[in-house]
Amino acid sequence: MELPLLWTIAQAELREALRNKWLWLYAVGFAGLALALSQAGLSAAGYAGLGGFGRTAASLINALLLFVPLIGLSVGASSLAADRERGTLLYLLAQPVSRAEIFTGKALGATLAVLTALSLGFGLAGLGLGMNGGGDTAVYLALVGYTLLLALVALGLGFIISSLTRKAAAASGAALILWLALVFLADLGVLGAALTWRPNPLGLLSLLLINPLQIFKLGAIHSLRASLDSLGPVGQYALFRFGEQLPLLLIGLLALWALAAFTIAFAIFNRKGEG
Repeated sequence: MELPLLWTIAQAELREALRNKWLWLYAVGFAGLALALSQAGLSAAGYAGLGGFGRTAASLINALLLFVPLIGLSVGASSLAADRERGTLLYLLAQPVSRAEIFTGKALGATLAVLTALSLGFGLAGLGLGMNGGGDTAVYLALVGYTLLLALVALGLGFIISSLTRKAAAASGAALILWLALVFLADLGVLGAALTWRPNPLGLLSLLLINPLQIFKLGAIHSLRASLDSLGPVGQYALFRFGEQLPLLLIGLLALWALAAFTIAFAIFNRKGEG
């Protein structure tokens, strides 16, 4: 692959993504949330590392689960589908450039757009922390890292949708449906499975780990140096079973989700005759 060519495609995709009004709507909402999170007492005692808002911390993590997948899915879903609808993708494929270069460049540009949106929120949160006298930087950066990984997973899933659809509106609708499934239906499914089959902690943990949002939740709570007791027997079992290796496992699972999503998206894109 030619790096200058990849960067040219990435720049074009970045400009296009940054013109997406939904991206900025979600980004502003996320920025307000992140600033509220920092003002809630990131450096206070209690919920060690994320300060003294006790139960409120869990609800803020859940709020992150709402905004971050929306950002990634919306950007990813509109990437290939919008170009296909306008005819831009067909024009690119007619040029002396490979499908791998097109896909990689567009994925890079979309990633930069998502990171820009998330940086706005976490930058404001960091500014709020600095004005309030600090906080645990390592804890904060760990939370940022988990959030960025979740955003990449959502972006990859969005690219799968974009590879399968021909209209930007259809891609956006499918992304919204997938977001609803991940955020709400997955939780209801786990709850239903737990009530029906009454699995042991290992079985319930396995059910949670097949959902990237639940992986993020486990990792985020652990990164705050809080007890996983808030997740009941599942959290206690995860800590008992994996101990100090739990963060590495969760990070690895999120990275694997992201890699698998982008790989599947490229495989679909590569098999389509006209893009």
